[in-house]
Amino acid sequence: MEPGKGRAQRTRQVLLFFVFLGGSLVCSETWSYSTAEEMEVGTFIANVVKDMGLDVEDLVARGARVIFDDYKPYLRLDPQNGDLLLNEQLDREALCDLTEPCILHFQVLFENPLQFFRAELLVKDINDHTPTFLNNHILLKISEGTTLGTLFQIDSAQDLDVGKNGVQNYTISPNSHFHLKLRHSDEGRKYPELVLDQSLDREKESELSLTLTALDGGSPPRSGTTLINVVVLDINDNAPEFEKPVYEVHVPESSPLDSLIIKVSATDLDAGINGELSYSFSHVSRDVRKTFEIHPISGELYLKAPLDFEIIQSYIINIQAIDGGSLSGKSNILVRVVDVNDNPPEIAMTSLTSPIPENSSPEMVVAVFSIRDQDSGDNGRMVCSIQNNLPFVLKPTFKNFYALVTEHPLDREIRNEYNITITVTDLGTPRLKTEHNITVLVSDVNDNAPAFTQTSYTLFVRENNSPALHIGSVSATDRDSGTNAQVTYSLLPPQDPHLPLPSLVSINTDNGHLFALRSLDYETLQEFEFRVGAKDHGSPALSGEALVRVLVLDANDNSPFVLYPPQNGSAPCTELVPRAAEPGYLVTKVVAVDGDSGQNAWLSYQLLKATEPGLFGVWAHNGEVRTARLLSERDAAKHRLVVLVKDNGEPPRSATATLHVLLVDGFSQPYLPLPEAAPAQARADSLTIYLVVALASVSSLFLLSVLLFVAVRLCRRSRAASVGRCSVPEGPFPGHLVDVSGTGTLSQSYQYEVCLTGGSGTNEFKFLKPIIPNLLPRDSEMEKAPPF
Repeated sequence: MEPGKGRAQRTRQVLLFFVFLGGSLVCSETWSYSTAEEMEVGTFIANVVKDMGLDVEDLVARGARVIFDDYKPYLRLDPQNGDLLLNEQLDREALCDLTEPCILHFQVLFENPLQFFRAELLVKDINDHTPTFLNNHILLKISEGTTLGTLFQIDSAQDLDVGKNGVQNYTISPNSHFHLKLRHSDEGRKYPELVLDQSLDREKESELSLTLTALDGGSPPRSGTTLINVVVLDINDNAPEFEKPVYEVHVPESSPLDSLIIKVSATDLDAGINGELSYSFSHVSRDVRKTFEIHPISGELYLKAPLDFEIIQSYIINIQAIDGGSLSGKSNILVRVVDVNDNPPEIAMTSLTSPIPENSSPEMVVAVFSIRDQDSGDNGRMVCSIQNNLPFVLKPTFKNFYALVTEHPLDREIRNEYNITITVTDLGTPRLKTEHNITVLVSDVNDNAPAFTQTSYTLFVRENNSPALHIGSVSATDRDSGTNAQVTYSLLPPQDPHLPLPSLVSINTDNGHLFALRSLDYETLQEFEFRVGAKDHGSPALSGEALVRVLVLDANDNSPFVLYPPQNGSAPCTELVPRAAEPGYLVTKVVAVDGDSGQNAWLSYQLLKATEPGLFGVWAHNGEVRTARLLSERDAAKHRLVVLVKDNGEPPRSATATLHVLLVDGFSQPYLPLPEAAPAQARADSLTIYLVVALASVSSLFLLSVLLFVAVRLCRRSRAASVGRCSVPEGPFPGHLVDVSGTGTLSQSYQYEVCLTGGSGTNEFKFLKPIIPNLLPRDSEMEKAPPF
């Protein structure tokens, strides 16, 4: 503490706002204490227990200690009462030189649990140094022709104290020629300048003696003096001038002593002694004079003391060139010290816990240590790391303190000992590194659950399989050993409540083999999925699960089914074809479906049997039956066609359809010829269009059957003839039914209703309205039947 002040009056700035976040290692507040330099060892600084809200018992139980950033024991902690006491006398000038304020940072470290409290100690300056001039005599040579108001710089006094205890004022002995003027440098120091008030006359007074006094601001103030001898010279009207106002040079801190830093040069237009120049420092600090020297004749700047970037990074050197008439020119040399990577990183271990259980929770603190590198920049930036593939991670805690914590759960069955190498590497050139090895032992618990080799399995089973067929296997492993590694497999309840999983598959509890319990049918069940579990025999037991997806592959087990013409054993339906039909005339279309999928459901059509081969043809892809050539009178009136429908499976399956075709001499609508591009377009139709056409054909044939039934009824009523199906009129038709347009088709009022293809080759079926036949003479009244 400062002299004359009691314990209750000690100056402390303690921040009383404590913020404890859950799991935090560092208190966010910083306690500030202060003491004056040169205090006796054992001087009381503060009480840690009171400031930090702890109990005295915590100091010993938690291993409390004080750690300064430079690891020097400036303070010691009394474990009996928590007092912080001076451990050695502090010299502010030795600790901080000219740096103000002089603050020493330290931490109060507690273990179990680990906790840091940040604090700082302010070392106050006392006025224990007297201002001193570097020279007891200062010689000034001033020309008698010097202009009034000219300034003459005087070397400033040096005071090791700072602040108000440093040099605060200068005074000059009374005289009629000069007065004193104070100026402030860029560094904040004051330096004196003599101002010429009255012209000098060498013939009357060739020399003047003045006393310059420097005073500091201490209480009581201290002072130092120097004698100024002014020599009056002849007129010299040209001052020296430097080539540059500021010289800048970069010097590595490893530069050897007496090495040349830079050479400065100034010129003076005067001749003789007034043109002779001498170089010197001007108002420089003690560090500059201790580290550098300038040759007074050549202007070369040499290194006189080693450079240390960690202490001083740059120097501003004020230089002057003085000619023989004491006129001077000024310039500055900015020396930037370049850091050299000459300090390897340092590692200091604080605590280590070993062994640790393998079920340790993440973030468990295994070790605490600190690192430091006295270099700066990239040379002082450090990278702390450990080996890869370790379940540990380094986490920065406070400043350069690191905690080695667990990152993942440990497994003693795999590894029961870890040799961890902590490597600290700086980023300098060349890179320097420091390594520290620690050993961490792991104690055993059961902490590994069985794990499947895959998260999901996909199995393929062809339908119609035999029961109890082995369809695949699942496998799980347990990293534990003994009974903890014995795995039992089971089927887990399906998520779909409607899936009869117990009747579909079973699993071998020992090896995970899966079996199909019954034959599968693709048309009923294409795929299903379920979950399997694996449980070990540990205590408590741990388990894992995986998803199994079973895909049923289709087999060609369904034959094509003919939808039209119906093959149900009833009276066959007869297709009517006019004899005037041209080649390509659409007679009918065979429609079939297949219950399989894929290529097993691709159907092809071919004409298997025909009453007269070569008269009709079947398109292979859509089942359309068309005329292959022109019909003639010699062709039989009745024809029976057998069409084979075959799928594309392996082996292929097939079905047949029987068609009855009746050739007639007239028809109710003009024949619509098939466009030449129709076959090519029909081949390009997709399977989807075929199915749509098939459905449309079924509907059309149903309506056609109804229309034919109505036509038969009308035929019976008009001709009084009973037949099992529609009768075909023979002999000449009545006159009003004969073709009058010359196209070879039947009249509009003929008694048959038929299904024809529409124009443009779209293969659409259009239904004609049924017409009531009228066999009366033309001049009789005709009556139309209402639409069906």
